[in-house]
Amino acid sequence: MTTRQTDSNGMLEQEPTMDVRINMPWGYVVGRWHGNRQVRPILALHGWLDNMGTWNELLPLLPEHLGVLCIDMPGHGYSSKMPEGIAYHAVDYLCVILRIMEEYGWQKVSLMAHSMSAMLCFIFASLYPNRLDMLISIDIVRTRYRQPASQIDYLRTNIERYMVEDERFANAKRAEPPSYTYEELELVLYEGSQRSVALENCKHILERNIAKSTKYPDKYYFSRDGRCKYYFEFHTSPPFAAELAKTIRNVPYCVIKGSESNFIDEESQEVIDILRENNPHFELHVVPGTHHVHLNNATGVAEVINPFIQRHRPPLLESWTVEEDFAAVVEDEENVKRRKRKSNL
Repeated sequence: MTTRQTDSNGMLEQEPTMDVRINMPWGYVVGRWHGNRQVRPILALHGWLDNMGTWNELLPLLPEHLGVLCIDMPGHGYSSKMPEGIAYHAVDYLCVILRIMEEYGWQKVSLMAHSMSAMLCFIFASLYPNRLDMLISIDIVRTRYRQPASQIDYLRTNIERYMVEDERFANAKRAEPPSYTYEELELVLYEGSQRSVALENCKHILERNIAKSTKYPDKYYFSRDGRCKYYFEFHTSPPFAAELAKTIRNVPYCVIKGSESNFIDEESQEVIDILRENNPHFELHVVPGTHHVHLNNATGVAEVINPFIQRHRPPLLESWTVEEDFAAVVEDEENVKRRKRKSNL
């Protein structure tokens, strides 16, 4: 375990980031642990086709007493891709959360998630409410559902497109994918996100989603797994989503909606009403911004998140301080004993 560091005045300094690699049955998941590593962190999960760079603007604004462990989901960023012939499924992503908890010996987990991962965390919270002590969801509050005919068409189309993408994945091992200039990739991401990711913030996502071409010195190609575009979602019907929501009781649950986004719409209202009725710790806030409100308006999102974190996971002053003028903790014998008891976070 990394020890705390102090500056020349004896004040506690925020610990630097630490890159981690967590083994999975098919490979590994890459993560980056920001800040305090003396207590269990918030586990941060990104949205569809994004990566941990989605949190770059928000992280410096969060309370210092809790670290944040950001990960690249399988097939995204620098994490391993699924083997050839294996499709991505929402259940695989849910298992990633459980495997990370097992890796670090966490009995409970604090989650911060955007979009696809916020949808996954809604399911996780309904399945394991007793293992979750805090959930921050950015711009999603329920699972997606379609009419039966639409769902049938979705499954057929997704399977066929996955098959094509899986063949491309196999061919990519022999031939480099198409490459583009960086400026072209910025525009692809900007337009592909329906202009949700501000053009000036595309760099945060692209950093871990592209690789430099070996053929053309000034070009790049997308390195994330294209098969993730056709992952199989965890679909429900409105009655099923309502039942899921009813199981989430006494879980601190903060939802932030981007004011310009329609991902939380009138069809979400039943789930919101159930959460408000059954969960005294449920909050819903609207912050100016798009679906990527946490990236484009990090200050506005932090103004909501920080009080929520302080209420539900306040500082343990024996191991951390957020006040600049707070005297450094004295490392007496009793403090050392308490630290040893908390060594599993």
